[in-house]
Amino acid sequence: MLLILLASMALFLRLERRAKDQMELYKDQFPGLPSRISRLEELAFNLWWSWHPEAKALFHMLGGNGAEFRAQNPVKLLHDLDASVLEAASRDPRFLRRFDAVMARFDAEMNAYGSWFYSKVADPGKYGIAYFSAEYGLYHSLPFYAGGLGFLAGDFLKECSDLGVPLVGIGFMYPEGYLHQKVASDGWQMNESEILDRKHAPISRVLDENGQPLTIKVPIIELPIYFEVWKAQIGRVPLYLIDTDIEDNFPWNRGMSARLYIGDPEQRLIQEIILGIGGTQILRALGIKHSILHLNEGHSAFAILERIREKVERGLSFREAAEQVRSTTIFTTHTPVPAGHDVYPFALMEKYFGSYIPLLEIERDRFFRLGIDPASPDAGFNMTVLALRMSSYCNAVSKRHGEVAAAMWHHLWQDDPGDRTAIDYITNGVHVPTWTDSRIGSLFNRYLGPNWLADHDNPSIWELMDDLPAEELWRAHRLLKMIMIAVMQERARERWMEQADPNIILASGVMFDPNTLTLGFARRFASYKRASLILQDLTRLNAILNHPKRPVQIVFAGKAHPNDNSGKQLIQQVFNIARDPTFGGRIAFVEDYDVELAQYLVHGVDVWLNNPLPPFEASGTSGMKAAMNGVPHLSVLDGWWIEGYNRRNGWAFDCDFSRNSDLDDSKELYTILEEKIVPLYYRRDNSGIPQEWITVMKESIKSAVPNFSARRMVKDYALKFYQQALRYSNGQKQ
Repeated sequence: MLLILLASMALFLRLERRAKDQMELYKDQFPGLPSRISRLEELAFNLWWSWHPEAKALFHMLGGNGAEFRAQNPVKLLHDLDASVLEAASRDPRFLRRFDAVMARFDAEMNAYGSWFYSKVADPGKYGIAYFSAEYGLYHSLPFYAGGLGFLAGDFLKECSDLGVPLVGIGFMYPEGYLHQKVASDGWQMNESEILDRKHAPISRVLDENGQPLTIKVPIIELPIYFEVWKAQIGRVPLYLIDTDIEDNFPWNRGMSARLYIGDPEQRLIQEIILGIGGTQILRALGIKHSILHLNEGHSAFAILERIREKVERGLSFREAAEQVRSTTIFTTHTPVPAGHDVYPFALMEKYFGSYIPLLEIERDRFFRLGIDPASPDAGFNMTVLALRMSSYCNAVSKRHGEVAAAMWHHLWQDDPGDRTAIDYITNGVHVPTWTDSRIGSLFNRYLGPNWLADHDNPSIWELMDDLPAEELWRAHRLLKMIMIAVMQERARERWMEQADPNIILASGVMFDPNTLTLGFARRFASYKRASLILQDLTRLNAILNHPKRPVQIVFAGKAHPNDNSGKQLIQQVFNIARDPTFGGRIAFVEDYDVELAQYLVHGVDVWLNNPLPPFEASGTSGMKAAMNGVPHLSVLDGWWIEGYNRRNGWAFDCDFSRNSDLDDSKELYTILEEKIVPLYYRRDNSGIPQEWITVMKESIKSAVPNFSARRMVKDYALKFYQQALRYSNGQKQ
């Protein structure tokens, strides 16, 4: 009776909402926008503007006071601006010249059919690539990102747009998924959720053929779960986002897409069914046919099963369908820790897939064997094992991670007569236009030529860095450092206005000096990342920090997972040391690490510090972002740094993967600082320029940009995997 009552209420609310939506859908988003500049709406809803400085500047011109802040979200900006401001802009010759230039470039890039992908890889025929990821980090105005996996996915979509890769993204919207961090007086992390303001976000609701919100019922789940679909446009790449927070659902199901990585196993299983199977239903509902399936981690591996089911429904046997799907599926694994892979109890799988298995025309035992790890057959159904078994193209995200992953999963192919290693590697990269500061980019324009960005993965271009005058690079870096410190101080001022504990203010970098060598450590606070490694010997560290002639300061930033108490304890340890007057304000912990703060840090610190416990760093990308802005890397030889380190572009710990002693590693870290980094930084010529240091900065840029860019990464995927999969697809029976 209760379920019937709730269902009736849900139906009533659904009809009521439909009526409201009918009115809203045909309402002009920006009724005050003059026709001469009406395409600002199109531009605001396409995140293309976020990695094109000239488009950002266009919105800055409209913003007036606080333009830098207000232009971070052009959709909200256009909603909030007075009609008189927009009318004046439509008659301003200076604004119109810039508007026309930006829109001309926008149109040229959106309609560039002669793209790199079509000319160098393959003609995809009628179909393209479906890219599934549980998270995407895109920009401040879409705050539903989580960590490195999400920003890797976001950078991947941006670069696919730049290269014309025919790709469509599938993911969750997570309207309550972004957590703001505040630190209590005792240093304990507190979380505050930010609710996504759909009306003011650069997303649009996807409509069905009747002009109503597209609503899809998740198949196979006994009690119905519905979701609506939203679209974010990333240049040429559409990203479709799942939202279960709708009146159609029972209250306990509305939050399925509210937050990233739900802790409860059953809820998480449902979430991954929605992503993999429901996400495939989106493509079907929109008529988007894809030749290739690319899974970014195992969370969406059920998309493989749904793709097989669709082929079985069209008349293929399971064996034939599975072979076609396997031959056109790419799986990227990011997790080098066995405990980091999703494994579900068999009883739970039986509960949700009992009626689905017959649709695959496969026996139950055979179905479960798809996800059983032979090394632990009783553990449950392993999502990574399913993805590895059912993908012809599997890759890790760095060379070292490839070795770790191959050793971790080699037993899956132990019966293969060739005893092959089925896991390749493609090292991660970062989107250069997004992460290169505009001031550094201006130097590149001047000394590398105006077309450097179009061919930035060509190493020969970067040899021209030697022509860049040291004083100009140093001047640009010092400005970025001062901006970073000003941002830290402004955040502290805002907290002071909230009447925060003075210890919180003192620990946040208000006493930082732009003339002092500054180390940066900013990332998720997880135990294996060892944020406290540099704090092992506080007496020795204090001598380094408060040297009378060559001082050093360290800025920490990062969040712990809400359920990770050990990570929160690390933050508390760092915070309590930062507020200790013994260290003279030379250690800072900056609250609420986000993409905006990340950009200030990777541009503004002098050295990027990274010291995870080997071999648990699959790749790491924050150091790449710093390096391409001239910030040298100081890291253990793990992840990407094994490939990136050339002895001239930064510093490295001893590559001994059997040594797990924090004390030994911290001693080596202190020695590198005392004997190499600090003396080099403070060695100046008569003009006060650290010439040898700037040589390291230049080498950092020269080695990082061409080799660790998202452009190189996407080209690797296209040439290694997509090309072969497309050829197979174009020759197979659909």
